[in-house]
Amino acid sequence: MLVVEKRRIHPNIKTILRSMVFILREPGNLEHIYDLEDSLRHTKASVLAVDWLKTQPEVAQLIQERYLAPPPNIEALLQYPQDSLGYAYAVYIKKSGFDPSFYRTIEVEDDISYVLLRVRQTHDIWHVVTGFNTDINGEIELKAFELAQTRRNLAVFLVGATILATLAMSPQALPDLLNQIVLGYQMGGKAKPLFAQKWEENWEKPLFEWRSELGIDVSH
Repeated sequence: MLVVEKRRIHPNIKTILRSMVFILREPGNLEHIYDLEDSLRHTKASVLAVDWLKTQPEVAQLIQERYLAPPPNIEALLQYPQDSLGYAYAVYIKKSGFDPSFYRTIEVEDDISYVLLRVRQTHDIWHVVTGFNTDINGEIELKAFELAQTRRNLAVFLVGATILATLAMSPQALPDLLNQIVLGYQMGGKAKPLFAQKWEENWEKPLFEWRSELGIDVSH
């Protein structure tokens, strides 16, 4: 008698699939992305990603500290030297019309929730340091970079969803998209861990020095 093994389905699978559909329909809606990220939080992949992050001593130290920073004062940062990270970040925020506290907050209960919150808190700093734009292509480049740096499952989902959406709706654009993904992933693999940095304590450091120290080439 043939016995068919029943595979256990993750309890959040419906929410994950629903969020994926919504993201494909409205790729610019951050609430859908946060819903997906929150649903992926209690998965084995999240555990493995954080375990891998903690193999890097400087990252493990930050996770142990639970380091978080208060929202930056954008007007104050605009008074920093024009070559500084703080000034570049403030100009980026003002020009984009963003709110540095826009992200969905969560209570830090464990290493996974801490990593999730810190990534949300520093997302736009990563944009500034890597030089990736905030359009869809730039976001996917940054997600590929993040995938190499953190192995977070959200990055996998978003990169994969973008490939599928492009294949279905704009297949002629697929080669360029794949090149951008490869570029972001290779940059992330070569760079030192951005997650380990306490950016907010060194706003005055010149942006070129950050990039040089971290091994980031923005001539892409």
